[in-house]
Amino acid sequence: MNFPHPLLAPVIDLALKAGEAILPFWRANVAVTSKADESPVTAADMAAHHLIVQGLIALDPSIPVLSEEDADIPRDVRAGWQRWWLVDPLDGTKEFISGSEEFTVNIALIEQGRVVFGVVSIPTSGRCYFGGAGLGAWRADKGQAPLAIHVRESLAAGEAFTVVASRRHSSPEQERLLAGLSASLGELQLANIGSSLKFCLLAEGAADCYPRLAPTSQWDTAAAQGVLEGAGGEVLDLRGEPFRYPARESLLNDFFLALPAKAAWRGRLLELARS
Repeated sequence: MNFPHPLLAPVIDLALKAGEAILPFWRANVAVTSKADESPVTAADMAAHHLIVQGLIALDPSIPVLSEEDADIPRDVRAGWQRWWLVDPLDGTKEFISGSEEFTVNIALIEQGRVVFGVVSIPTSGRCYFGGAGLGAWRADKGQAPLAIHVRESLAAGEAFTVVASRRHSSPEQERLLAGLSASLGELQLANIGSSLKFCLLAEGAADCYPRLAPTSQWDTAAAQGVLEGAGGEVLDLRGEPFRYPARESLLNDFFLALPAKAAWRGRLLELARS
């Protein structure tokens, strides 16, 4: 295919290679250590991190890299960046440790706090999602040509409204939001899945909404946000503003809502989230 951005094809290749670097550690009783915030890290995280960072610097040494595994970069330094890479070398480390297949490699290009494009690869299958706002979005299965994907903006007869939820993280606010959605839209079907695959389900039209009223970090979301935006979706903060990645002191995200941009129930969702 003709890729819509000159850096997209090499980044897809890099994400797939990072997945190959991770796989030898999967289900191999890999040692787990804890970072300062008590989140787990393994040799697989670090192998993917080093491969990705080296590859991105080789692509363009003028673009700095912010990776989960090298995130101790002062805000004053990051505030001067106009364009940078935002990377989670192994998103879903807890899923990886448990032996689940629901972990990904996430690489996003950011300009002025906005996602230009994102690449999400699934090491266990070789599947890859990629896209960006104004560029389009695709799913590529191993050995097959990329397939354009798009959000679903309305339900077919008999289809249930499907909300994507985290397998491990919720909050009282999120539970109240889900109860309000159910009261407005009827019984919800919940799709529980790990890592950035939650956004990808929306992007390919397999789910309708992903509200996240619980903590995430910038590298958890940026790449898959690019895919969703390319597929006709959007990610909003609870004020209804487009979700951005500013150079704040904290690298934690605000709460957000991911949904099809033209969803008829968009206003109701924002109403519920604000309340």
